[in-house]
Amino acid sequence: MSADWYFLKTGFFGGSKKVGPISESDLRDKIEHGVVQPETMLSSTTKTHGRWCRMKEIRVAMNVWEKSHPSRSS
Repeated sequence: MSADWYFLKTGFFGGSKKVGPISESDLRDKIEHGVVQPETMLSSTTKTHGRWCRMKEIRVAMNVWEKSHPSRSS
């Protein structure tokens, strides 16, 4: 996961805000702290070719999630 990443942050009233670019290490930190979760939409120009997809579709991101949230992994 070495790329610049974007994610959609859902607001209080249900709207979404694009956040980024953030580094791979910042993304890992947000995953470990639960800011970015399996249903969060992610995009990267190099890893997803600009396509938005749920974090649970990105294996390396899910590996980070499963290690830091073992009881919440599906």
